[in-house]
Amino acid sequence: MLTDETTPADAAVPSPLSAPRLAAGRVHVRHETVTAWGFLAPTLLLLGLLAVYPLAYAVYLSLTSAQVGFAGRFVGAQNFIGLLHTQIFTLTLWNTVWYTVLAVAVKLVLGLALAAVLAQPVPGMRWIRGAVLIPWVAPVSLSVLAWTWMFDSTYSVFNWTLAELGLIRSPIAWLGIPNLARFSVVLVNVWCGLPFFAINFLAGLMTIPRELHEAATVDGAGAVGRFRSITLPLLRPVLATVLLFSVVMTSSDFATVFVLTHGGPMNSTQVLATLAFKLGLATGDLGQAAAISLYLFPVLVLATAVQVRLMRRTWQW
Repeated sequence: MLTDETTPADAAVPSPLSAPRLAAGRVHVRHETVTAWGFLAPTLLLLGLLAVYPLAYAVYLSLTSAQVGFAGRFVGAQNFIGLLHTQIFTLTLWNTVWYTVLAVAVKLVLGLALAAVLAQPVPGMRWIRGAVLIPWVAPVSLSVLAWTWMFDSTYSVFNWTLAELGLIRSPIAWLGIPNLARFSVVLVNVWCGLPFFAINFLAGLMTIPRELHEAATVDGAGAVGRFRSITLPLLRPVLATVLLFSVVMTSSDFATVFVLTHGGPMNSTQVLATLAFKLGLATGDLGQAAAISLYLFPVLVLATAVQVRLMRRTWQW
């Protein structure tokens, strides 16, 4: 407070006794900042070596005509533009989009249904929840090898079952017919990824207070109304996170398609990951292979930005 004996200039000048305290505070804040960056340094180093550097190197290769054993020259966006004029790439791009959208949509619907079942308080549910995780934690290559045997036209357990039921007279070539092959790779991807959706949605359901559902029931809301007005809005952060993760992982899925069909028949199940692998390994064209692997990167970045924005909005159902 200013008095008659003090002036504004005198009030603005700190007391000599407060100067050491200010200096000590600055040193303390600086020490905490250094400590925080020290803890973050190992993580940032690993991210730089395992994520940032490979991505930057892939971008560099995609802008060159690099071959195996040759550095190549800078060609700009020529690799990306040239791919659009090749029939196999346009088919592969369509296959990747179709495969990602269908697989993620099926996992979303079945994941919500499975999470609702796993949330029921019945005896032995803990063991059931653990068993549900087996397809997701099992090595993908081993799981797909088992599915390859089940889809085999000669030793297929599906063909044997359908034949015993009298539904078919001759074996079905599950992986030899384009439409059936597409169905097969989507089925295997859903089988492997469904537990991830279900467990995450289950964790989100467990955080919703029961009182909200009880109050909605008293107000006359049915099961569908409670799901739309309570469950979906409160699951919004979990839904956005799981969808984002699944879109990225499904669009870049390599093991499922490569082990099950190798991209066949007639490239009907070829996706960008398998095409980039085959092109880089078979022809040694690292530039085009890198361009193929990065083609959906801008789309995924845009999808990430949209989903993050949707997470911050209030949805009205």
